[in-house]
Amino acid sequence: MDLKGKKVLVTGSEGFIGSHLTEKLVELGADVTALVQYNSFNNWGWIDTFDKNIINSIKVVTGDIREYDGMKRIIKGQEVVFHLAALIAIPYSYLSPMAYIRTNVEGTTNILEACREYDVQKVVHTSTSETYGTALYVPIDENHPMQGQSPYSASKIGADKIAESFYKSFNLPVATIRPFNTYGPRQSARAVIPTIISQILAGKTEIKLGSLTPTRDFNYVKDTAEAFIKVAESDRTIGKVINAGSNYEISIGDTVKKIIEIIGKDVKIICDDERIRPENSEVNRLWADNTKIKELTYWAPKYSLEDGLNETIEWIKRNMEYFKADIYNV
Repeated sequence: MDLKGKKVLVTGSEGFIGSHLTEKLVELGADVTALVQYNSFNNWGWIDTFDKNIINSIKVVTGDIREYDGMKRIIKGQEVVFHLAALIAIPYSYLSPMAYIRTNVEGTTNILEACREYDVQKVVHTSTSETYGTALYVPIDENHPMQGQSPYSASKIGADKIAESFYKSFNLPVATIRPFNTYGPRQSARAVIPTIISQILAGKTEIKLGSLTPTRDFNYVKDTAEAFIKVAESDRTIGKVINAGSNYEISIGDTVKKIIEIIGKDVKIICDDERIRPENSEVNRLWADNTKIKELTYWAPKYSLEDGLNETIEWIKRNMEYFKADIYNV
């Protein structure tokens, strides 16, 4: 499928990955509608920071994926839907698990049902590597068991299974992309890499983190956005779950060392109990097998971790006003 000229909707377009994907779709010549969550301030999230030429090239609509009639109205006439809107903060899911069910499971059901009603040609549903839980074997392929180790991951497992059911029950042309740990410009300071960088750039000599031993498979956001595009373009991805990861494993502790080395400041790491997950909820190891996405779409990451970190650090330097280094935001 060639996305040029296609009527494309992006839910969660104002967010971290969604904003990068929206920009990429405009570059490809898609006719983009960007759904942002309704708010009384008329705030469009990261879309507000776009170049004016890009803003003028998209149609921004407001709504809430938890509201079915609104989603029907927005999805009518769309040919491709990228569904990224979700609650994603793991710590907050411990405080308000029902909000995650309503948004991630019920909201996803609303999107899929509207796509079915209006015969959308392709739906790309967003999963997460958190659905796997701590690796039972590595690298993690798409056949790895799913483990609900947090209310967030459980809600995303539910959403993934709803997407699977719409393909199997109604033949909805849906593909599920499962990104591993995406990082880069515009990511919330709630996430580990911008937390590290923003605290150091704020002049902290001691930075607060959670556990340093878990490993992650970090993927630069521009590579992740490209993976979404490739999954949408390929007919071979319909009905499939597809990992998007770097196939490179690194511990949080070693990631901190890399960032400290790049920035060139001497800091001390403090383990903050507030940032540590409950013992049985911590995902201790993530390492993606990306064989399937390479075979189906010919996608492969272009950015090394070092290159991605350098770009991220430079972006945060220019945008420190978005970060509150003294506050831990769940």
